[in-house]
Amino acid sequence: MASTTPTDSPPPTRTPPVATKKSTSTGRAGDKIFLALSRGSGILLLVIMASIAGFLAYRSAIAISADEGNFLTTFDWDPAGDPPVFGIAVLLFGTVVSSVIAMVIAVPIAVGIALFISHYAPRRLAAPLAYVVDLLAAVPSIIYGIWGALFLVPYLEGLNLWLDEFFAWTYLFEKTEVGVARSLFTVGILLAIMILPIVTSVSREVFLQVPRMNEEAALALGATRWEVIRMSVLPFGRSGVISASMLGLGRALGETMAVATVLSPSFVISFHLLNPGGGTFAQNIAAKFDEANELGRDALIASGLVLFILTLLVNGAARLVIARRKEYSGANA
Repeated sequence: MASTTPTDSPPPTRTPPVATKKSTSTGRAGDKIFLALSRGSGILLLVIMASIAGFLAYRSAIAISADEGNFLTTFDWDPAGDPPVFGIAVLLFGTVVSSVIAMVIAVPIAVGIALFISHYAPRRLAAPLAYVVDLLAAVPSIIYGIWGALFLVPYLEGLNLWLDEFFAWTYLFEKTEVGVARSLFTVGILLAIMILPIVTSVSREVFLQVPRMNEEAALALGATRWEVIRMSVLPFGRSGVISASMLGLGRALGETMAVATVLSPSFVISFHLLNPGGGTFAQNIAAKFDEANELGRDALIASGLVLFILTLLVNGAARLVIARRKEYSGANA
């Protein structure tokens, strides 16, 4: 006689809870509010930027129409003269040269410090060192300017003489004028010290976001510490380092008080970087705004418009570089 076995009944299925109309409507309302706030913030930012650009363009047009010289190529700055003559050639040269010097000095050192903190230093040393770097980024620029005027300028005279003795053949480091080290080279060194904490902090955070699996895979294949950094860390953090560098460059281009404290301004373009003199946009605006007449203030605003455009071009170029290297940005990691 065949025995019958009870059939296994299928497990009961759980039906997902049906969202009530109240919760659904509340969620949709919250999404709509968040979308409206986000969109409004973006539009407000564009309106502010457009307002700044419009104000600068309007006042600049008034100044340039009254300028008897060429605004882009004239070396003089005399808006109160009869006739008024002023130009930005010296200011543009000084701003670009001092910022380039700062970037050449600061970026390699900042990347090295960031790599040391993130991949070489023991934890007991890395945490205090990172804290000190972040603290340096918060120091006001006037403090750097006072330190540069009282300490950096006197002690750079020996370095200037050494560079003139051994590297005068480069023409850039040939010192042809006697004077203290209040030159664009000194400004570049001071700006490099100022932007070093910013570039280091951002680069360190980017390097710490490298996927651990990438580093462990390279180590498992027998790579050395430097090979791991070269093949895994630097490609992943390349876009972050570029962004950090552009952030530091933005501060270098617009730095005012530190440059005004250290530099001996003069409206002369000289490729001898050790000679005293030169000028930057921000330093010139800070030095001449109080004593300027109505046309002089419009002329300073016109120079500010050029600095505004220069900053936009630099940031736009950085965005293009990052967009061309999306495979290194870490977005697909």
